[in-house]
Amino acid sequence: MVSGQGEWFADESIWEDLYPFHFPESAFTVADEQVEKILRLAGIGSGKVLDLCCGPGRHAVALAKRGFAVTGVDRTSFLLERARARAAQANLPVEFVLEDMRRFSRPATFDLIINIFTSFGYFDDRADDLRVLKLVRENLRPGGVFVLEMVSKERLARLFQATTSTELPNGDVLFERHEIVDDWTRVRNRWTLMREGDTRTFEFTHRIYSGQELKDLLASAGLAGARVYGDLAGGAYGFDAQRLVVVARTSL
Repeated sequence: MVSGQGEWFADESIWEDLYPFHFPESAFTVADEQVEKILRLAGIGSGKVLDLCCGPGRHAVALAKRGFAVTGVDRTSFLLERARARAAQANLPVEFVLEDMRRFSRPATFDLIINIFTSFGYFDDRADDLRVLKLVRENLRPGGVFVLEMVSKERLARLFQATTSTELPNGDVLFERHEIVDDWTRVRNRWTLMREGDTRTFEFTHRIYSGQELKDLLASAGLAGARVYGDLAGGAYGFDAQRLVVVARTSL
């Protein structure tokens, strides 16, 4: 079976089938450390936080543990169910909202907005990426901070692998094939999941950005003066950068 009709991320079954690969328990364990680094980068110690594309609530729950008023937004019901269950298990009051990041609007509400784990660049139309960033600016309070973390074009250029695979302890195997397309602006992916003798294939593309391209896009959205880092610890965005992390602030 091939999944690729319409907007690929709207297919709930993708997130269900690939959940064990994307969100093993270790991913939740490391979220606490990641949140500490995010808060240091942002210079935020309290207030309201929006976890945009929150997935199963890894960072939303970690932020709520620290006393923040947290709203998590995602367009995938399956992932939000997991997020609500995790917050309830921890007895934490997190608001989870089912909504597309291109439409979620609460002007001047949040002190911090985060978008983590390459949850940006899903859309076919680049104008949708700009639309999202304009909403981020509008949803931030004066002096609010936006932290975005994703894979970078520079790192892909240095370490690109056309084929990778991952096998889980239960025997499930995910084969990933990647191809750079559209003049180095997108990655075309073909992922094949083998589970208990059945095979399912997912095909989709994802937009990629360099550090400067992302800074320019943020400036177009009204978030000028963004700082670029190579990891959530605030490392330099140089040759050895592991990720593309951008921190932008609204004016007071």
